[in-house]
Amino acid sequence: MARNGRYAHIVGWGMYVPAHRRTNDEIAAMVDTSDEWIATRTGIKERRIAAEHESTATMALRAGEAALEIASLAPEALDLIIVASATPDYLFPASACIVQDKLGADHAGAFDLSAACSGFVYGLSLAAQAIETGAIDTALVIGSETLSRFVDWKDRKTCILFGDGAGAVVLAGRNQRGGVLSSTLRSDGSGGELLLVPAGGSRHPASLETLANNQHTIKMLGREVFRFATRAMADAARVVVEKAGLTFDEVALVIPHQANSRIIETATRMLRLPEEKVYMNVERYGNTSSASIPIALCEAVEEGRVQPGDNLVLVGFGAGLTWAAAAVQWAVPWPVVPQPPQQRVLWRARRVFARLRSGWRRVGRRIWGALRWLQGKRGQPSAEE
Repeated sequence: MARNGRYAHIVGWGMYVPAHRRTNDEIAAMVDTSDEWIATRTGIKERRIAAEHESTATMALRAGEAALEIASLAPEALDLIIVASATPDYLFPASACIVQDKLGADHAGAFDLSAACSGFVYGLSLAAQAIETGAIDTALVIGSETLSRFVDWKDRKTCILFGDGAGAVVLAGRNQRGGVLSSTLRSDGSGGELLLVPAGGSRHPASLETLANNQHTIKMLGREVFRFATRAMADAARVVVEKAGLTFDEVALVIPHQANSRIIETATRMLRLPEEKVYMNVERYGNTSSASIPIALCEAVEEGRVQPGDNLVLVGFGAGLTWAAAAVQWAVPWPVVPQPPQQRVLWRARRVFARLRSGWRRVGRRIWGALRWLQGKRGQPSAEE
């Protein structure tokens, strides 16, 4: 996949999940279900729920900071920030711009990417291609979701599945082979109605009617999604392994989207992979959509399941319908050499300065706006005139 001898390597990674755990027993007190029913059908035991003060952008920021710290990369060195999310803070501005501001990444472009649960792999592929062409040198790719705010907690078909969290990686250009070796991005919009939030966009903007009809929560046709997901994940994994010039015998670990243990197990059988070659943490977090693959990657690294030279396959599927996969060769050892105390102090100082600078800019805009207003009241020409 590399061009002109440039490869996009993962050099940093980080994750953030809210503190609050919502167990199956807690959900069973809300709807007609049980811990056994949920666990046997989905593999999920608990999921994380964002606190009132948390959002997609705040969690993305925490994951991004952790990834930059491991990469020993200053925010000012970033060229691009991508936040993959189906649950952004706003329709606009992009959550990525909020992250850019809070990080103090003054030289970075920033945008949100909407490809549902496939979004992180989509973002990884786009950032890698930009690095390989020489358009940029570094990128921060984040998957972050606050799905709990779009769940109907009275619908047992969906409320048992979803959780909140964020995961991130830092990509950097290197001349040595490795990093993102290949990727594939696919879609089939004819299946869009299988998994969607009906209202809140331009087709059905928020109204008393959409609120009364509960159209701002996730609706899913589970059996159809299951059939699509198992086939799509297996096909995409095969494609990227072949494009990377590898065989599955040379793949150390497959990290799939953590939607449902049954989907993962079925796709594993279709690929004829041993269970130990497939990573799962769905039990602890449920389906965190675009955040699930980077969260799983972070935990796999920290558990020692990923070593330098290992070939990985990241594969996901989601609403749209979308599906995507990437073959990645790992290069960074774990544990990472800890930063010296003075470096950690500098990191904290950077964060404080970024927040202060953001505040100063906001105040400056308000002062400038007030001065222009006063000029207008006095009948004087403004600076723009």
